Amino acid sequence: MALGRKNHLFAGSDDGGRYWAIHASLIETCKMNHVDPQAWLADVLDKIANRHPMSRIDELLPWSYVSYDAGRQAA
Repeated sequence: MALGRKNHLFAGSDDGGRYWAIHASLIETCKMNHVDPQAWLADVLDKIANRHPMSRIDELLPWSYVSYDAGRQAA
């Protein structure tokens, strides 16, 4: 995060800075949990588009995420 510190000053607006912070925290959370952020985001957006049930929203969080390939390899 230190590399982007000066770039973060130019988010465009207060709202832009807030959204940037949200995205950065999600990406860093993925990295801390050894999850590929790009694969996680693509899978989560796909599940949301395919009407993933709200009652199982906790399955989409980075620390409980298991990709389809990883689950298939473990079986």
